[in-house]
Amino acid sequence: MDHYSFARDFRKVYDAAVARFAAGQRDTATLLTDEERRFVSANGLTVQNFLDYAEDHNGYGGEPGPEQALAIELVRRDYFLNAQGGRPPATALDEASLPAKTEAARGIAWLPRLLPKARAKLRGELPSSLMYGCGGDRRFFREHNILPAEFLALTWRHEHDPAAIIDWVIRRKAEAR
Repeated sequence: MDHYSFARDFRKVYDAAVARFAAGQRDTATLLTDEERRFVSANGLTVQNFLDYAEDHNGYGGEPGPEQALAIELVRRDYFLNAQGGRPPATALDEASLPAKTEAARGIAWLPRLLPKARAKLRGELPSSLMYGCGGDRRFFREHNILPAEFLALTWRHEHDPAAIIDWVIRRKAEAR
């Protein structure tokens, strides 16, 4: 595995996925080549990640964009290689277990839903029906002046302490005023 070229190789796969999606290849079976699939898998990512990025890139004015996607996936890749020893997870998050989109933590809407989503993204346990960095997540991140990758790294640092994450978000929100 060529670690040094990860960012460049990621961008190639991202751009190819965006172009193929725009051309009508809109499923995980046809979106990436076998070589791209090997790259994605070796780095703890999924074809679904690229399908989600390509769909949103094409449908939401380029968001989240290659820079945000790379930053997010660098955190996921680091966790995969270093915390998980390069082994994929055995389980996936049950979407039905997520708090409602309207739930709030200490007055902050969406945060109760985002916390388990971020943990699942970090661990590679997001089901194909969910995207870390979806439109609702992006709205939350913009409103609170948080980079999606920054929140994912914060989730890793406080993986078993959601109260510390909530406190951090409250401090960040106060700074944004």
